[in-house]
Amino acid sequence: MTPWPKTYTFAVLLVLLAGPAAADLSSTIKRVKPAIAIVGTYKATSSPRFNLRGTGFVATSGDQGKSNLVVTNAHVLQQPADADPEAGLIIQLRVGKDQFQVRQVTVLDVDAEHDLALLHFDGPAAVAFKVRDSDAVQEGQDLAFMGFPIGGALGFSPVTHRATVSSITAAALPTPTARQLNEKTIRSLRSGGNFDIFQLDGTAYPGNSGGPLFDPETGDVLGVVNMVFVKGTRESALTHPSGISYAIPSKFVLELLQRHKDK
Repeated sequence: MTPWPKTYTFAVLLVLLAGPAAADLSSTIKRVKPAIAIVGTYKATSSPRFNLRGTGFVATSGDQGKSNLVVTNAHVLQQPADADPEAGLIIQLRVGKDQFQVRQVTVLDVDAEHDLALLHFDGPAAVAFKVRDSDAVQEGQDLAFMGFPIGGALGFSPVTHRATVSSITAAALPTPTARQLNEKTIRSLRSGGNFDIFQLDGTAYPGNSGGPLFDPETGDVLGVVNMVFVKGTRESALTHPSGISYAIPSKFVLELLQRHKDK
């Protein structure tokens, strides 16, 4: 029997090694999709009645598998200047292909320093992402993130992107408005209040904010997408994306969940 050439054998080995990784992400996406949430406001007499504000995800710090808690960015909750103050905050959870269920939510906690918010929704618990400690994340690690880019302009089907952790660097989130630049915030920045943030090579868009950054194989959350670099207006993000995105490490999410573990 004629032996295979070494180059051919090596090529087959690469294919075998690469195959399972792609399959793992596909199966992970299918499993975690019900845990992704659309965060927005709703008022029956408004037009449109629903306004998407960002992405969120049902979260648990243990092995429960289900939860009534949703994590998102704190800035996702802030009302735009032209928003109807009477519109109520809601989430929509995926219950089938292109089918979502509306749930009323209350704000349990806000971590302004790390731009995180924890919400509680009414009704039965939903499938949840497990949040894992992010201290073991390394530069060069391959992850994935999921959300609703361009504010739902591409539809309300969750979109998943692969992303490599390009850098782990110190960062301090800017406050959304000058009025929030108070003495406490300034003191925190001066006293070394910076924290490590993940820089990603995957392109996120407005609407991705608050979405989970997760392990492609396990589905465990390791960060929350934030600080999307957009050149110019929202519309130009489609044609001139920066290709740089950031995520808040999940260890800060775990702190939020720990404070409300009985909810």
